[in-house]
Amino acid sequence: MAPYIQQFMHHQYFPLLRKRQIRIEPMASDHSILSTVVLVLTLVSAGTEVCESARIFTLINDCKETVWPAIFPGENFGGGGFELKSSQSIVLTAPVAWSGRIWGRTGCNFDKNGNGTCQTGRCGTSLKCTGSGETPATLAEFTLATPDFYDVSLVDGFNIPLAVTPINGKGNCSVAGCNGDLRPNCPKELAVKANGKTVACRSACDVFNTDEYCCRGAYGGPVTCKPTNYSKTFKAACPSAYSYAYDDPTSILTCSGTDYVITLCSSRNKPVCTYHNNKLHCNGSEGKKSLMGKWWPLMLGLPLMITYG
Repeated sequence: MAPYIQQFMHHQYFPLLRKRQIRIEPMASDHSILSTVVLVLTLVSAGTEVCESARIFTLINDCKETVWPAIFPGENFGGGGFELKSSQSIVLTAPVAWSGRIWGRTGCNFDKNGNGTCQTGRCGTSLKCTGSGETPATLAEFTLATPDFYDVSLVDGFNIPLAVTPINGKGNCSVAGCNGDLRPNCPKELAVKANGKTVACRSACDVFNTDEYCCRGAYGGPVTCKPTNYSKTFKAACPSAYSYAYDDPTSILTCSGTDYVITLCSSRNKPVCTYHNNKLHCNGSEGKKSLMGKWWPLMLGLPLMITYG
C-alpha cells in the first residue's frame, strides 16, 4: 500500500483512536466456549432480531479473572462500561456507522454506585466510560462503514491479549490481535507492576517521549517512522496488531456484512461463534461442529448471559 494511502486510512477511518499516540493467557478453559454457545443458542430460541445494517458484537472474557470491558463512545453499550466475570459473554448491538474503541480494564474495584478505580485501562473513577481510557491498554478499534475498518492496537501499550474475529463477512476478514500474552516478556523499563506482578506494558513513546518512538518530527511519517526493538517485541506477541503508529500494511483490516467476536485473553486461533438473523455463525469450517458436538449435553442447564442493544 502506498504511504500516502496508508496515512489517509490511518487518520481518516480512526479519527478518535489515534489522538494519543504522540503522548499518548494462554488459551482459556472450555467453559468460556460453553458459555458463548449457550448464549447464542438461547438467543436463537428467543427469536431475537436485529437490523440488517447493525453489527453484532459478542464479547467473551477468556481471562482467569473478572474484567471490566470499556467502550467509547458507549451510549449504546450499557453506558460504556460493565463487569464481565471469567468465562462470561455478552452480546451488544452496535449502531449504524459507529466508530470507536473497546478495551478491557483489569484489577478494578467499584462500589454499588459504580465509583472506583482500576489497575489498568481505567477511564476516570467510573464504571461507565465517557472518554478514552488511560494507557497502557490493548485496544480493539472499529469504524463501521462499507466496508468496515477494524484493528487491534498496541500503540498505547498492552494490558491483556485481545482478538477480534469477524464472522460470516466478505473481504479481507482476517482475525486481528494477539497470539500470546506480552506481560511476562515486557521489557522491565516498560513494565507496569502491581503487588510485584507485571499487569501491563507501556509504549516506548509513553516512557521515553522521543521523536523516534513517538513517530513525530523528523520521524512523523510512514517513510521515516520505522519499527523499533520495542515495537518488534509487541509485534511478536500480537502479529496482526498495530505495534507502532504506521504499522498499517499488516494491521488495518476490512470486512463487509460481518459481525464481530471480541475475545479477551485469547489466541487468534481459537474458534468462536456469534448469533445473527436467527442463526448461529462460527468461524472456520469446523468451528460450529466442534463446539456444538462437544457441549450439547450440558447446554440446557446454563443461564442466559446479558444482552444490550
